[in-house]
Amino acid sequence: MLKDFRGEYRRKCRTPEEAVSVVKSGDWIDYTSCLGKPVLLDRALAARRDELFDVKIRGNLMDGPLAVAECDETQEHFVYHSWHCSAYERQLCDRGLCYYIPMVFHNNAAYYEFFLHVNVVMVSVSPMDSHGFFNFSVNTGVAAPIARMADIVIVEVNENMPKVRGGYDESIHISEVDYIVEGEHEPFHNPAWPAPTREDRMIAEHLIPYIVNGATLQLGIGSLPNAVGEIIAQSDLKDLGMHTELCSDAYLSLYLAGKLTNRKKQIDRGKGVFGCAVGSNELYEWLDDNPGVAAYPLEYVNRPSVIAQIDNMVSINSCVAVDLYGQVAAESAGARQISGTGGQLDFLIGASASRGGKAFICMSSVYKGRSGKVHSRIKPQFDGDIITSPRSQVYFLATEYGVINLEGRSTWERAEGLISIAHPDFREELIAEAERRKIWRRSNRR
Repeated sequence: MLKDFRGEYRRKCRTPEEAVSVVKSGDWIDYTSCLGKPVLLDRALAARRDELFDVKIRGNLMDGPLAVAECDETQEHFVYHSWHCSAYERQLCDRGLCYYIPMVFHNNAAYYEFFLHVNVVMVSVSPMDSHGFFNFSVNTGVAAPIARMADIVIVEVNENMPKVRGGYDESIHISEVDYIVEGEHEPFHNPAWPAPTREDRMIAEHLIPYIVNGATLQLGIGSLPNAVGEIIAQSDLKDLGMHTELCSDAYLSLYLAGKLTNRKKQIDRGKGVFGCAVGSNELYEWLDDNPGVAAYPLEYVNRPSVIAQIDNMVSINSCVAVDLYGQVAAESAGARQISGTGGQLDFLIGASASRGGKAFICMSSVYKGRSGKVHSRIKPQFDGDIITSPRSQVYFLATEYGVINLEGRSTWERAEGLISIAHPDFREELIAEAERRKIWRRSNRR
């Protein structure tokens, strides 16, 4: 006979206002990630602004608005931090209302276990099951390690959250929860992702020949991964797998096309593995109680030694710019924070070590600045830009003009390869810069 947890549930139930009363000035609060944002608790905490000082909040990939950030431009009361900026958090950074925390995702659990203090964690979960468990849902990648280290655990039950099956740490038991908050939530909205550009599709076409039947894919998020998903869905490739920190609609497209089976994986066979998910309501419906997927903490998903165990692991990520030395800037434009390091380094190392594995970093060759002027994404040399991936770890680089491999290549070979995939309008200028830096041979191909 199952134990009845309803009495314990009632004893721990609080209004949002009652629950946030435990927060004290100077506390560190965690909102975890993605759909884990505690909407009701966030509003209730913001309402206490005038009586609290120097309360610091961490989150990542949060959709807006965040009441604690929006209500206090002085930051005397609340200070918000992000491990990886969403488009909304990027706007907060631009306004000086968010501070980025440099990190690599496979160390996320270790940061909390060894270095950080969490006074209160507030996290949205799916409704409790008959066994007394709340599911962390598409927030599994980061939630459990944070909750384990928190002095006080408050769960906000969101009736819209999908229940996601997991490898481990996908749930928290009521016995580990201090307070439970209920309330009505708005349905999740479908994000308006930019449509794949002509350049995105050309890059995706260049990548297809490098992917074999039975390969396992890690795709980032945005127009390029969506283009890759669309083109693979229309290709002859089959029996593909998923092992990714961030699950997006690109994987749903592959599944609906019959391409995503996970049958050939060496670990987690038959399971599409992910840490967090951001996408459409159709994506969340697909993930809900699906035996074909498994959510894990990022300490597992992003561990290079785990990734390396998967044959033909293909990692596809994007960047903002690269210089002629092969350094990659993927999280900032100059000093402006755009996203975060995330798992790019994790998958560069892990996929490169996989038997038959390949790690791609992709970008369009040019971009338009705010004034309308066209700039090359391939720079002579970074000066003040934040480096995400060092030149020693970069593998394949792709633009709409082709794909090059930098593994084991010298400085002049790198310069030659990078200029070959730069926009033609900038190649002579880049050659002159390479010559000035003495990384161009007279015999180099132009």
